[in-house]
Amino acid sequence: MSIHRSSLGSAALVVLLIPMALTPTATAGDTLTDVLREKGVITKEDWIRIKAAEEKEAASQTQNKEKDSQIKVGWGKKGFTLATADGLFQTKIQWRFQGRWTYPERSDPRNEGAFTDNEESTFELRRVRMKVGGHGYQPWIKYYFEVDWQPGRDFDDGAGNAATRLIDWRIMLEKYKWAKLRIGQWKINYSRERVDSSGKQTMVERSIMNRIFTIDRQIGAMLYGRVNPGTPVDMNYYLGVYSGSGRGVAKNDDDNMMYMGRLQWNVFGRELKWRQSDIKFHKKPTASLSIGGYTTIGKCTRWSSGGCGNVSGFESPGSDYTQDGRFRVDGIQVGSAFKYRGFAWQHETHWKQVKDSGNAEQYNKFLMDGDDDTDPADGLSSKTNMFGGYAMAGYFPHYLISAVPKPLEVAFRYSHVDPNVSEPGDFREEYTVGFNWFFAGHRNKLTLDVSHLTLSALDPNPMVEDKTLSEQRVRLQWDVSF
Repeated sequence: MSIHRSSLGSAALVVLLIPMALTPTATAGDTLTDVLREKGVITKEDWIRIKAAEEKEAASQTQNKEKDSQIKVGWGKKGFTLATADGLFQTKIQWRFQGRWTYPERSDPRNEGAFTDNEESTFELRRVRMKVGGHGYQPWIKYYFEVDWQPGRDFDDGAGNAATRLIDWRIMLEKYKWAKLRIGQWKINYSRERVDSSGKQTMVERSIMNRIFTIDRQIGAMLYGRVNPGTPVDMNYYLGVYSGSGRGVAKNDDDNMMYMGRLQWNVFGRELKWRQSDIKFHKKPTASLSIGGYTTIGKCTRWSSGGCGNVSGFESPGSDYTQDGRFRVDGIQVGSAFKYRGFAWQHETHWKQVKDSGNAEQYNKFLMDGDDDTDPADGLSSKTNMFGGYAMAGYFPHYLISAVPKPLEVAFRYSHVDPNVSEPGDFREEYTVGFNWFFAGHRNKLTLDVSHLTLSALDPNPMVEDKTLSEQRVRLQWDVSF
């Protein structure tokens, strides 16, 4: 009877101690199994099984720890990728280079002096940039920023004009397709031509109307999304509130904000990406119609990648006469885009009005006449209406004539600008023919375009007939991202 009780006690001891022995993190467990084997409580076969189980559990835990902490490295269309194994964190880094040659004019001539000045042959690094984007904590919490390493400057500018600058930074919460939130600084989703990346353009550069009608980069927040996807009422919407002071301004100059809205109808229930040329060869017709508008009050009458500026004929933001809230700027645009089987179409028509609450030129006249007490904002307000637009089409002729190389695209663009519809003599037009050779889509391409640029100029002598100035321009550009 005592022997039987002893056997039961030993068995119970083994049952209690084996789990302890199977704990790989306890060194005492290894010693315990050895002691139990020496005393004959467990057999050699039991000891081998316990040891094997310990090693298997330790290996499994080590493998899980390595898997959780593993960083995946790769490369794709958006550059180099770093990502955690669980997919919760990811960073993509891409470098971009854009080298350009132009003759005889680097930029768009806007006045008679620019049309008649000396010819210039220019090589430049138009854009050298680093793009970083990805997500963190959740795949729908996204971020992006872009650094411009080589902004262009004129030969007589100081070195500070070519300083590195952060041009984009934003955080996007995109858990739901119908309601997303973006916070930061970016090219506002108003004009398709402007939002289309300079690396995903059909021509070397944007059209002549972009300078006046873009609202460019702003700091603010935007609610956006897509509703009714795949249906006849497939829509994208964008609603934003911004400082209105342009890129890189840490604070607003007054308590006024910029408000922007854009509505886009995806005609066939398919959405077009913000890029030009049908390099993906859309097998089904894909089109959009859009309308957008904005309003703001401040010191700016124009915006660019350089920030807040002024349209010709208006005081600059730094002028003594540019008071806070002096200008009210309103804009409306309608546009369309279409892609199908190698053909791409894109167009926008813009209207813009600048209301000047204190015309500095008239105010100076009053001062010269001795009227010191005149308020520049009293009865001196003026309105200037501006009108412009562009239409562009591109096609890969290989799909019509198989003998033509597949990477070649041929394109044409027409653009016009009237910076003051009530004043004659400032109407400009652009006719551009372009050729693209895509080595790897927009990520590696060579672009050549030739432009005919005109200005309807007024002759100050009323006895002399008005004239039209013209200039031809050639541009060659290599754009590559890696």
